[in-house]
Amino acid sequence: MKINKTILGVGTLVVAGMLAIAADHIDAPAVQGGTADITDYYAFQAENTSNMVFVANVQGLIMPSATGAAKFDENVMVEINIDNNGDAVEDLVIQAVPRDGKMYFFGPVKPTAPGITSTVMTGSPLGNVNISAYNGTESITTTSNGSKLFAGPRDDPFFFDFGQYTEIIAGRATGFNAQGTDTFAGSNVMSIVIEVPKSTLGSATTLNTWAESKKK
Repeated sequence: MKINKTILGVGTLVVAGMLAIAADHIDAPAVQGGTADITDYYAFQAENTSNMVFVANVQGLIMPSATGAAKFDENVMVEINIDNNGDAVEDLVIQAVPRDGKMYFFGPVKPTAPGITSTVMTGSPLGNVNISAYNGTESITTTSNGSKLFAGPRDDPFFFDFGQYTEIIAGRATGFNAQGTDTFAGSNVMSIVIEVPKSTLGSATTLNTWAESKKK
């Protein structure tokens, strides 16, 4: 799969429990809401402290009435990049590829080459999971090495008062209100969630991690 659509959510993650988060919901019209549009990227220590969780959300601002018909694009791969030596170049990738109602995961594995083009690492399968249906029973796969996999619609977890933000930018307000308004309340995203053992990510105590969506 080739041609990088966008790179979002570059962040530094301290494995001891800090959270890396980046969000991007309001894009140019040609990008906004598209099947390759990454809205949020999260990375955090799992409840099982021996594991790490990576979450990439795409297709922001899906209304409930449209969520049942929302699908992952089979021409788009979501790739989680992990730099474990501090040089801002991916040492490992985890890839998520949808096909025929399932999400297939590969990695964590060293990519054939870093950068904006990628090859699906079919020689390093992690597992697959049925893509969960909206308002249906969620499907979670637990692999033989203790990894957990999920893909499907979820309520948008990002809270942002966009109206107050525009007031601040325009100079009509000096800060956010103590009780803000969640601009994204009631909207959904298509979410990809991967939990993997820290032992599969190398021995570094600090990781740099970012997500990309790549079109075939």
